[in-house]
Amino acid sequence: MKTWRLGWSVLLIAGWAAAGEVWVADLGLANMTQGYGSPQKNQSVDKNPLKLAGQTYAHGVGTHAESLFELNLLGEADRFTAVVGVDDEVKGQPGSVEFKVTADGKEVFTSGLKKAGMEPSKVDVDLKGVKSLLLEVTDAGDGIDFDHADWVEAKITYHGAKPTAGPAHKEEAVILTPKPPATPRINGTRITGVRPGREFLYTVAATGERPMTFAAEKLPAGLKLDPNSGIITGSVTDRSHRTYEVLLKASNARGKAERVLKIVVGDKIALTPPMGWNSWNCFAHAVSAEKVQAAAKAMVESGLIQHGWSYINIDDFWEVHKDSKDPTLQGPHRGADGHIIPNPRFPNMKGLTAYVHGLGLKIGLYSSPGPWTCGECVASFDHEELDAQDYAAWGFDYLKYDWCSYRPNMEKTRTRPVSCAAMAKFEKDGAPAKLLDQMRPYAIMRAALDKQNRDILFSFCQYGMGDVWKWGEALGGNCWRTTGDITDTWGSMAGIGFGQAGHELYAGPGHWNDPDMLVVGQVGWGHLHPSRLTPNEQYTHISLWCLLCSPLLIGCDMTQFDDFTLGLLTNDEVLEVNQDPLGQQAGRVSKEGNLEVWAKKMEDGSLAVGLFNRGVIANRVTAKWSDLGLTGKQRVRDLWRQTDIGAFDGRFEASVPRHGVLLVRLWPTR
Repeated sequence: MKTWRLGWSVLLIAGWAAAGEVWVADLGLANMTQGYGSPQKNQSVDKNPLKLAGQTYAHGVGTHAESLFELNLLGEADRFTAVVGVDDEVKGQPGSVEFKVTADGKEVFTSGLKKAGMEPSKVDVDLKGVKSLLLEVTDAGDGIDFDHADWVEAKITYHGAKPTAGPAHKEEAVILTPKPPATPRINGTRITGVRPGREFLYTVAATGERPMTFAAEKLPAGLKLDPNSGIITGSVTDRSHRTYEVLLKASNARGKAERVLKIVVGDKIALTPPMGWNSWNCFAHAVSAEKVQAAAKAMVESGLIQHGWSYINIDDFWEVHKDSKDPTLQGPHRGADGHIIPNPRFPNMKGLTAYVHGLGLKIGLYSSPGPWTCGECVASFDHEELDAQDYAAWGFDYLKYDWCSYRPNMEKTRTRPVSCAAMAKFEKDGAPAKLLDQMRPYAIMRAALDKQNRDILFSFCQYGMGDVWKWGEALGGNCWRTTGDITDTWGSMAGIGFGQAGHELYAGPGHWNDPDMLVVGQVGWGHLHPSRLTPNEQYTHISLWCLLCSPLLIGCDMTQFDDFTLGLLTNDEVLEVNQDPLGQQAGRVSKEGNLEVWAKKMEDGSLAVGLFNRGVIANRVTAKWSDLGLTGKQRVRDLWRQTDIGAFDGRFEASVPRHGVLLVRLWPTR
């Protein structure tokens, strides 16, 4: 009896000692993802005291939609309590969110719509037996702007092991893209544009066993094809505006392939969204000519070039820095004649472009309409025409023009007169002065580019200010950023991507909405790491960007591709959705909670349809013919797996994993 009493006492003492409570903010926030900024312990996302409806709180987590935090409880927690709302620091702004708590796949709390100044909601959830707890903040369906969300007084009580932060499971990186056959298959865009008399460069993208030989019938006069590389070069001598239907041919020991390429000689370029690579998301300020050459070589050797990828774009830091101590960023800013001088990392721009062009690829550059770039390197203000002359003389094909240091009041300090004829209509129509100020620097550079005898794709990078999608085409933009910078988190990618609903009204051949670069593979802005997006989230990312007709700009180090990332970037049936000649951007056709269906009309009359699950548990998503404008039976094909699923009438329904997608294409059955 004495022994029994002692043992029971020990158990009681052990149980009492193991019981406890912990602030969620003390569990570490490194694994918390969100759409803007970084999570803050005991502060708002903008690092102010936590404040809801006038009351200040000492403990909590400041985050930003879309936000997700997963906690491992091991079945040994008791309760989760918190107070939730939108922080007062954005009071008066349009931000709105919804808080959700999911326990072992079951939603156990939802706050309803929350805005700054509203009374916060109390959370009290029983956790007995729960192993996984998900704390989620959604954008409430209206985008993530000003969605500053607080979990204040957030606490877990437990009786056993202390909760830990981080996913309780890891998704397997399943490669869905089938290997291409050994027989020739011609891929890439089916249409390309060039202005009369301008330099032309196009590589026939073809998979299949090498060696392979190429031919082209009915090429315009002035163009020639290299039969061994498939690279078409020259300039069209016919100055009239017309479309040439060129029959491309590829053959190897296994067989032959043919496909028609339309070469449209006229006023438009970028008839499909550009596909390529940009240096920023991997190298940031450490970019160099050697790294750019290595990227170009990797695009060829990895086989990406055979799937239509074509641009190698240098971002910031090819210029001399304002005051860096790094000798590779030092030097004279400009010559006595005003022409810009690259920094020592880029000693031979013309040689660099020749190297990239020789591989069958195009090459792009970066600048800003202000005096300094975002990285405080020399930019183009008051030297636009000189810089445009240099870009053309060096042989660049693409210009990303990043707002950064530009301020409208600088215009009165100009020493070189400029023309803004493209803005005349907006001025005549009485556009607000603030909007005209946002347009002016892009109109100035557009006019400077138009004076060059070279096609240079013009990308506006001003983060969507002034609803740029409504006027970007009129000012000669080929694409324009619609958002701030993307990061490799679900919150950032999903908030940006799904926030594009409605923008489809303003995109088409020659002018594209740009929700920023791809964040798959090894990214890190100078400190490389594998993308923090899960495999399902990466499939969602590529599927959504293809449906959106977004420019596809790889942001990772292409010398470090793994098989999964290559599978994401080399699925020709998926890429065809992005490169379809009709150029119609997808729109959202239905939304039920976290389940969304997006659809894009294709040139052949079929529909590309994405079934998305933005929720944190697997769910069934339904695409209804009534929402899609369809009748009768439709043949449904899974584009990632490149397999037919079957014929369906009235609707198509499928189970979609958390944060996942099923991308399909629908044709009427005959």
